[in-house]
Amino acid sequence: MSGSRLRRVTTARMPTRWGMFNAAGFERQAANDIQRVDTALAIVMGDLKREAPLLRIHSQCFTGEGLGSLRCDCSDQLSMAMQAIAAEGRGLVLYEYQEGRGIGLMAKLRAYELQDLGIDTVEANHAPGFRADCRDYSLPVAILRELGVHRVRLLTNNPAKARALTDSGIEVVARIPCEAKANPYSLPYLRTKKEKMDHTLSLPYCEGTGRSKDLRAAAAHRNPTRVA
Repeated sequence: MSGSRLRRVTTARMPTRWGMFNAAGFERQAANDIQRVDTALAIVMGDLKREAPLLRIHSQCFTGEGLGSLRCDCSDQLSMAMQAIAAEGRGLVLYEYQEGRGIGLMAKLRAYELQDLGIDTVEANHAPGFRADCRDYSLPVAILRELGVHRVRLLTNNPAKARALTDSGIEVVARIPCEAKANPYSLPYLRTKKEKMDHTLSLPYCEGTGRSKDLRAAAAHRNPTRVA
């Protein structure tokens, strides 16, 4: 995939509730699939060449961003990143179409069904044969190089994103937390990301004696007819 030619398709102004951004569309032939093209958006504000800009690499989450699902923190993280970039006046979001950590929307919904039966998000990916995280970050790396960005301050809780950039020659001068407040529906998901995927989440209200209480609350919300 890394050898495929990256093409900038178009750039347009993008007024948002956080301020004015420029949205540039990029595409590249998918690896080992001449019929498919990988696409991503670079949502940019300000001068990226000055010092190390804020960067959020964000994967599409239709359920959270489009339907308002409370099962994850994706929509909140995107809003937090856009707000932080606007407050500083420069930075970018690289928005990738890798729904469900790269497994796609239908597989993601099947994973939700398995989670409803009591297994966690990692186990729900493993059950049909997927890795816990199937995402590939070579397209964001290619876009950063095209934009002339070689040093960034990365908005993420996921150390794997920082390693992927570093391993590809993009210097991560700082990794800045992007932690959204949990709700009863997202709490098990966030705890699994912390405990099984090494995400740097504080979840202070999940520790010690509060953990069982939070789990019971989450279970009651998922199964409202069940007596806690």
